[in-house]
Amino acid sequence: MTTAIIAEDEDILRTELQDRLTEVWPALQIVASLDDGAAALEEIWERKPDIVFLDIRMPGMSGLEVAAAVVAQGISTQIVFVTAFDQHAIEAFDRGAVDYLLKPVTAERLRHTVARLQARTTSPSLSADALAALSQALREQPEAPKTAPIRWIVASSGNEARMVLVEDILYIQADNKYCVVMTAEGESLIRKPIKELAAGLDPEMFWQVHRGTIVNVRAVKSLTRDDAGRGVLKLRQRTETLAVSQPFMHRFRGM
Repeated sequence: MTTAIIAEDEDILRTELQDRLTEVWPALQIVASLDDGAAALEEIWERKPDIVFLDIRMPGMSGLEVAAAVVAQGISTQIVFVTAFDQHAIEAFDRGAVDYLLKPVTAERLRHTVARLQARTTSPSLSADALAALSQALREQPEAPKTAPIRWIVASSGNEARMVLVEDILYIQADNKYCVVMTAEGESLIRKPIKELAAGLDPEMFWQVHRGTIVNVRAVKSLTRDDAGRGVLKLRQRTETLAVSQPFMHRFRGM
């Protein structure tokens, strides 16, 4: 049985892709359908699917970042990028010899992609070199103006609404419909999902280390690895520790 994971942050497009795949490839078993990159990476690591369909632009971890982690971890899965780039940018995918689906996904294009996937062996379709070529080619394409990272957020602590400077945040953890925002002075709550917060943070400063945890790298004191390949972070200004799940350990190779 061939298995697949879909990662697409737009609900309608994710459902449409799943429905079209069911029509074109009835034997394909879709084991997870997710709306953010961090969750997708953990599911890929746990389930080791044969194929993953990755939206390139997702809140938090992009499809390119997820793919880079998959390649770095040596997970043998075939990767198909799903993209809304216009036709001029498609040359980037062709130059990198990378499988892709252009939104909106047509049945004809999907059949072509499925035929290529079925013709391959279990070897992954994306190498580190191909991913680097794709990333470089996409950087050469004109981009829409980027939104500046957020500088502060409004969070609640008891009955008090508090303005928190982003640079003061040590880490953020998901808590149902809320996020716990931790600073050296204590915790506050914000009613936003973690993937929405992640989309507004500077990715150079804030790293996802778990499906439900984002850490300010400046707050990290040390990392301890266990025998299973997971990590535990110690912080500079807090006594609690943070777990790093195995799929995100590649971020700390230099430590």
